[in-house]
Amino acid sequence: MPVGGITAVSGPAERPGDGQAADLVLRNARIHTQDPSRPAATAIAVRDGRITALGDDADVARLVGPATQVVDALGRRVVPGLNDSHLHVIRGGLNYVLELRWDGVPSLRQALAMLREQAGRTPKGQWIRVVGGWTAEQFAERRMPTAAELTAAAPDTPVFVLHLYQSAILNRAAVRAAGFTRDTPDPRGGQIVRDRNGDPNGLLLAAPSALILYSTLARAPALDAADKMVSTRHFLRELNRFGLTSAVDAAGGFQSFPENYATVTELARAGELSVRIGYHLFPQTAGQELADLERWTATVRPGDGDSWLRLNGAGENLTWAAADFENFSEPRPELGSYEAEFEKVVRLLMENGWGFRLHATYDETIGRDLAVFEKLAADGLFPDGNSWLFDHAETVSSRNLERIAALGGGISVQNRMSFQGTAFAQRYGAEAAALAPPVTDMLRHGLPVAAGTDATRVSSYNPWVALYWLVTGRTVGGAALRPADQLLSREQALELYTLGGARLTGEDEDKGTLCEGRFADFAVLSHDYFAVAADDIPHIESLLTVVGGRIVYAAGEYEDLDEAVPPVSPAWSPVAHFGGYQASPPPSVAGARQADLLAEAVTASEQHRQWRVARGFVPEESPPALFDPCFVL
Repeated sequence: MPVGGITAVSGPAERPGDGQAADLVLRNARIHTQDPSRPAATAIAVRDGRITALGDDADVARLVGPATQVVDALGRRVVPGLNDSHLHVIRGGLNYVLELRWDGVPSLRQALAMLREQAGRTPKGQWIRVVGGWTAEQFAERRMPTAAELTAAAPDTPVFVLHLYQSAILNRAAVRAAGFTRDTPDPRGGQIVRDRNGDPNGLLLAAPSALILYSTLARAPALDAADKMVSTRHFLRELNRFGLTSAVDAAGGFQSFPENYATVTELARAGELSVRIGYHLFPQTAGQELADLERWTATVRPGDGDSWLRLNGAGENLTWAAADFENFSEPRPELGSYEAEFEKVVRLLMENGWGFRLHATYDETIGRDLAVFEKLAADGLFPDGNSWLFDHAETVSSRNLERIAALGGGISVQNRMSFQGTAFAQRYGAEAAALAPPVTDMLRHGLPVAAGTDATRVSSYNPWVALYWLVTGRTVGGAALRPADQLLSREQALELYTLGGARLTGEDEDKGTLCEGRFADFAVLSHDYFAVAADDIPHIESLLTVVGGRIVYAAGEYEDLDEAVPPVSPAWSPVAHFGGYQASPPPSVAGARQADLLAEAVTASEQHRQWRVARGFVPEESPPALFDPCFVL
C-alpha cells in the first residue's frame, strides 16, 4: 500500500520501544470519530487492539516502528465499526453457506436464473433455500415467483423460498420432501394452501404465525459441525464486508442453548471471531420458560465472557404466550392472558441481575407488558440499573414511550419497514406507516435507541440499507413512507448504528466512538456516507474493516491485507458461486454517468497510445480503418 508521508522512526532517541510502537497505523483518512471533543481526524494508531493515538500524520508518526503496518486510506471516509443491535447472527452463521441469497438482486428474472443454475450443482438430497433478505418490491417485475416457476427452474431439487414473515413458496420436489399431502392438517396459526383437488400447491401462509414457515425449513438437511464453523466464519466475513464489527444476537426460534451456540463458542476460543457478539438466551419450549430461565440464571450472569463473546441477558421472547406476530398481511393477533407467567419470569430476571429484551410489534402488547413492569416497580425492581428494552415497537404510542422512559428501558429499532412497509401501509394506512416506528419521538423522550436489521429471515443484513431507511424513509422498492419530520440526519442514523448498540449492552466506554483507549474497531468506506447522494447509501461497502486492530476484511486497493479464511464448504454451496449480498452499481454511476466513465476510459486509451508512439515503443501509423459489417454491401 502507498505509505508516503509516514516512515519508521529511525533516530535511536526517538525510536519507540518494543512496547510503544503501533501495530497498525491508518493515515490520509477522513475519520468521523463521533467524539464531540475531537469530531474529525486524519490518522489513527493502534496497539494491542486499542487506539493509542488519533489526530494527524504528525501525531501518529512517532509511533511507527519497523514492524508497524502502515495503511494509506487514500482520502477515504472512515467511521466507527457498525454495531447491529438486533441480528440473528448465530443462526445466520450456522446456515449461511446453504442459502441462495436474493439480497440486492434487481429482478425476478435474475433470481430465477440463479436458482436454475444452483439446481445444476446441488447434490441429491439437499435443498435450495432462499431465506429472507429480499422482497417482491425490489424486483423490476414487482412480484413474487410462483411455485410453477420454481418447479420449472428446479424440477427435481427441493426449493424453499421464504418471503418475509408472510409466506413460503415450495416447488413440487420440496412439497414431497417436506411430507405435505392432502391429508396434512393446517398447523395452528398457519395455512397450507391447496389446489382444487385438495393437494398442497406449494404455498404456505403465516396466518399469522410464522412457525409453519420455520418448522418446514427445519426439515431441510443441516451442516455438520466442521462446515458450521466454516459457514459462520464466512458469514462474519460477509458482515465485515459492510463495515460491521459488532452484533447483538437476539436469539430466536429454533436456536437452542447451548448446542446451537457451540460454533461461535469454539470460534471465540480459537480467536477466530471477526465480529464481536453479545448474545441472548431464548426459552424454546412453551410452558417450560420459567424452568429454563431458572437454570440459566443460576449458572451464568450477563456480562460474563469477554469483548468478543458475552452474554447480555434473556429474550427476545421470555414467554411464548406474550409474543405478538408481525405479519402485516394479517390482522394484529389477539393474545390470550399471559401476564401471570410473564410476571414470574420478569421478576426472576430482575432479581438475579439479568437484563432482557422483548419482541413487541404492537402498542397493545407493549402496554400490557408495561403494566406488569409497573406492578413490579412497587417492589423496587424497576428501574434498578438492569438493562432492558423493547425490540421493533412499530406502533408504540407516545404515552407508552413515556412509561418506558420512567421504567428505565430502551428500544432497538429495525428497518423491517424497508421490506414490509407497503404491506403495513395497505393494512393500517399511510399515516400509521409514517410513524412505524416513531424513531424521532423515541429520541425526543430521551430513550436509549439503537438500530439494527433483524436479519436474516426478513430484512437483509446489509446495514447500509437500514441506514438508507433511517435517512430517507424509503423502502427497498423506493416507496416513500416517512415524511421529512420523521427522518434522521446521517449523523444521527450512524450514531444509532454504532454508539446506540454499545449503550444498550453497556459497552459504550469501549466502542462506538473512535478515541484513545477505545477498541480499534473501524471501517474504511468505498464511498463517503456523508457526501454521496442518498440513493447511493445502500450501495456503500467497506474496503477495509478493522476489529480490535485486526484487519478482518480487505477489498479493492487493500485486497489480501486481511486474514485468510478457509474455502467455502461444501463446494456446491450457493455462496461459493454467487457470494452473499448481490451488489449493483450506485445510481450515481448508472446511465449517463457510466457513459461519461466510458468516454474517459476511451480518452485515456488514446492518450496512452500517443505516449507510446512518442517514445518509440510502437510505430506511428494512421488510425485503423473502421469496419462495420452492418454497412458492408
